[in-house]
Amino acid sequence: MTVLTAWISIGSTYTYLTAARLRRVITQHDIDITFKPFSVRQIMKNMNNIPFPPEKKQKVAHMWRDIERRAQFYDIPAPKVPAPYPLAAFDRANRVGIVANQEGWYLDYLEHTYHEWFVKGLPAGDQSNLSTVCSELGQDMDRVIAANDSETVQSTYHKTTEEAAALGVFGAPSFSVGSEIFWGDDRLEDAIRWQKDH
Repeated sequence: MTVLTAWISIGSTYTYLTAARLRRVITQHDIDITFKPFSVRQIMKNMNNIPFPPEKKQKVAHMWRDIERRAQFYDIPAPKVPAPYPLAAFDRANRVGIVANQEGWYLDYLEHTYHEWFVKGLPAGDQSNLSTVCSELGQDMDRVIAANDSETVQSTYHKTTEEAAALGVFGAPSFSVGSEIFWGDDRLEDAIRWQKDH
């Protein structure tokens, strides 16, 4: 069976929905997912794409309301919106994700960092968020932060972002099955169906 890959960039607002429900979806469909933390911000900069700029107030307001509605639909914790956005520590949040992914605790990290950000108001990547998340997950924050700054992790982050762009990933969350790209939390089940049929 072709691998199902989740291209995750912590900093994406709609990824809250994926983070809060992904474990349940994995169990329900009995699937394995490969995680690829990357920088959607860099890809969007390269495309000259700013998805939710402050001057587009109606679009931004719709985004927050849409996330609230979908959270209710999924029966996941109601987000306190607007959540702090955009993230000041975007890259650190994702490089910590690479550390977590390499060590096998990425899904835990994804769930907890988004919960602290969207439900408790502590922005992902910030010291307050990382302190709480690392404590909850039994990880040493100083070790994790040091690892996130390593040349190896920074190189992996850069390479994964290039890999995403080469594949045609332009937003997050995205899911890929071979060369097929499924963009958005609401396409997760489509990606699963495609994987099972191919």
